[in-house]
Amino acid sequence: MTDTHLPITKDVRDLLVGLLGKDVTLSPTGPLAPGPSTPASVALYTDDSLQLRAVIACDLEFSARAGAALALMPPGSADAALEEGALDETLRDNLYEVLNIAASLFNVDDAPHVKLYDLHPAGPPLPPDVRVRTLTLGRREDLAVDIAGYGAGRLSIVLC
Repeated sequence: MTDTHLPITKDVRDLLVGLLGKDVTLSPTGPLAPGPSTPASVALYTDDSLQLRAVIACDLEFSARAGAALALMPPGSADAALEEGALDETLRDNLYEVLNIAASLFNVDDAPHVKLYDLHPAGPPLPPDVRVRTLTLGRREDLAVDIAGYGAGRLSIVLC
């Protein structure tokens, strides 16, 4: 087997459009650096032996907007989460579904099979070891994401 597959921007866009049922615009951006002033959700993806293979970090804006768009909730529900600085239970559950399905982005021929192992939702401070994984330079894709009718946020895919 080879290394974990790093999805291309088109694959990420196709997944989000199909999943959210909304037009999605993606563009390159700088790396997302979660911290006290930049709350983020971080999904951890492992292979079948539970070795960490990838993380997807989403800023609070993407986390709330994708969670709301998945369930066709009004955009105001995402705005409320932004004001609170954390996701409510419904938005957390919806974001979990988005990121669980996003595991398919990594699963291609000749690459290790990965699955969503855990999600640290935006709001509470991230464990230091999880936060450090989001800051890794190298094989990563950093994207600004605009979901039609819901707004913009940022998403970083980082291979471990």
